[in-house]
Amino acid sequence: MTVPPTDADLAAAVRALAGAHVLVLGDVILDRYVIGHAARLSPEAPIPVLRPQRDYATLGGAANVALNVATLGGQASLCGVVGTEAAAEGLRRLLEAEPAIRPRLVAAADRPTTTKTRFMAGTHQLMRLDDETTAPLDRASATAVLAAFRAALPEADIVVLSDYAKGVLCDAVLPQALLLAREAGKRVIADPKRPDFAAYRGADILTPNELEARAATGFDAACEAGAEQAGRAALEATGGEAVLVTRSARGLTLVQREGGALHVPTRAREVADVSGAGDTLVAALAVALGAGATLPVAAALANLTAGLSVAKPGTATVKAAELIGALHLRELVATDGKISTAEQAEAHVAAWRAAGLKVGFANGCFDLIHPGHVRLLTEARAACDRLIVALNTDASVRRLKGPSRPVQSEQARATVMASLAPVDLVVLFAEDTPRELIARLRPDVLVKGSDYTVETVVGVDLVAPYGGRVLLVDLQEGHSTTGTIRRMGGDV
Repeated sequence: MTVPPTDADLAAAVRALAGAHVLVLGDVILDRYVIGHAARLSPEAPIPVLRPQRDYATLGGAANVALNVATLGGQASLCGVVGTEAAAEGLRRLLEAEPAIRPRLVAAADRPTTTKTRFMAGTHQLMRLDDETTAPLDRASATAVLAAFRAALPEADIVVLSDYAKGVLCDAVLPQALLLAREAGKRVIADPKRPDFAAYRGADILTPNELEARAATGFDAACEAGAEQAGRAALEATGGEAVLVTRSARGLTLVQREGGALHVPTRAREVADVSGAGDTLVAALAVALGAGATLPVAAALANLTAGLSVAKPGTATVKAAELIGALHLRELVATDGKISTAEQAEAHVAAWRAAGLKVGFANGCFDLIHPGHVRLLTEARAACDRLIVALNTDASVRRLKGPSRPVQSEQARATVMASLAPVDLVVLFAEDTPRELIARLRPDVLVKGSDYTVETVVGVDLVAPYGGRVLLVDLQEGHSTTGTIRRMGGDV
């Protein structure tokens, strides 16, 4: 049995994601949503009448995989086929808005851009309209796609084949793409749709869901034993190094050729919409592996990412900061939810402001809490209705204080800080200063020690235009983290 990775392993992997470049080849899709109100049935047929109120479009299929890679902090190249109609232009505009995605799309005049239009009454889907063809690419389009794929290979750390059975990964493309990737020494993840997994022979990692695994292998992958059997059978078909069987609410099973199986339970706390969850999982797996994570770590991280994705409506993506926040929140449940991501903190601040509350903001390393810290936080809380404390991450502390600091990890420091009564919210930040966080949260009061002047407090220029102010708290003599460490005989 493979040993499950720890949350510390996952957090380290998340922080390395920005270094990965993923090449995605497959069926690009434009996902459209028409959202309205349905209050009556049609007199012509027993169907609801939808009165549209808004509509929007998002990237789907292979394009959604690339978008998830970019949202997690990686770089993506995207190879696929679109038509020449308005839908193709809409898809290209969405891609142009994502600087971390480099599109290498082939326009085919004889094919529609695959478009899925969902008609929604609130969060309830009434109908889906698919404009598509599943016919294999013609010779010219297949040749052009492979040329684009070949050109993108050198800069890629890993390749994803995103198969939605819309004709791009046809017999003229799939085996050639696998061969080109192997010749270039690139690891390949294949998200399959064909019922015969042998078609993906040469892929290193296969990521079928339980229905696809059962259809291709005959084993019921709903249970752990069946999922492992299906994974072993799929390994024989592909000759790869691993198979990752996704099992919906039951989590996933990683079966490796070298090593045992790893069963990872789902981490979804609630389910709003499963659309695109498979794309999110594959993207997280790819970007983690591309950044150097081991397969067990990448699989567990992908599982966590997909769990966060399904808690959001529509085809949703997940940011690296959300992953870090989820890991910290899970480890630090005793702090009653005070530890927050920047995104969650924004929501808290919006709610506090709506209630007419004044928001304060203090920041620092807070390595070893001493009476000086307690006084600063107490006076800070007295000057506002809600107090946010921004903590430097471990890497940020090392840059500021030297390689021997911090004494306590960011998890430990956040736990202690969140347990203090004056503190309402704790947010970790990786930058040297909290300037970006201050700009996002727009606090009413910035709090620092009196060893600063108003002019030298980071963010004073941001809060002053909207009436924010700086509070300087007198420091208690004889109390400092550096002094405490020196008295303990440690390095500083």
